[in-house]
Amino acid sequence: QVQLVESGGAVVQPGGSLRLSCEVSGVSLGEYAIGWFRQVPGKKREGVSCMPSSDSSTWYRDSVKGRFIISRDMSKNTIYLQMKSLQPEDTGRYYCATKLSGGWPLCIATTQSDEYEYDYWGQGTQVTVSS
Repeated sequence: QVQLVESGGAVVQPGGSLRLSCEVSGVSLGEYAIGWFRQVPGKKREGVSCMPSSDSSTWYRDSVKGRFIISRDMSKNTIYLQMKSLQPEDTGRYYCATKLSGGWPLCIATTQSDEYEYDYWGQGTQVTVSS
């Protein structure tokens, strides 16, 4: 059984930082593309960042470039999203997801068009940026 469990969400002031984690069980991350997404009530879920299965390239939505960093630790089978300089518009429920053999086209879709399909999803962790 595949499970993705996010953690690290919190209430933080504008300008603050957070690191989200996503522990993956049931599959080996080495074969999977990874993605981070966020959603606020009433709005469409949007892709924030992606890393393909084939290499360590990283992809980001324009609004988070230079502020967010996606990474993965194969030894822990865990995905991370380091976020800094957080702004109120970063508020949302953040989800991680994985897709077997996902490549660059998936990451382009994730971060630019929101036309994507992933195999497995977590339940999300809430990030609230507010003063």
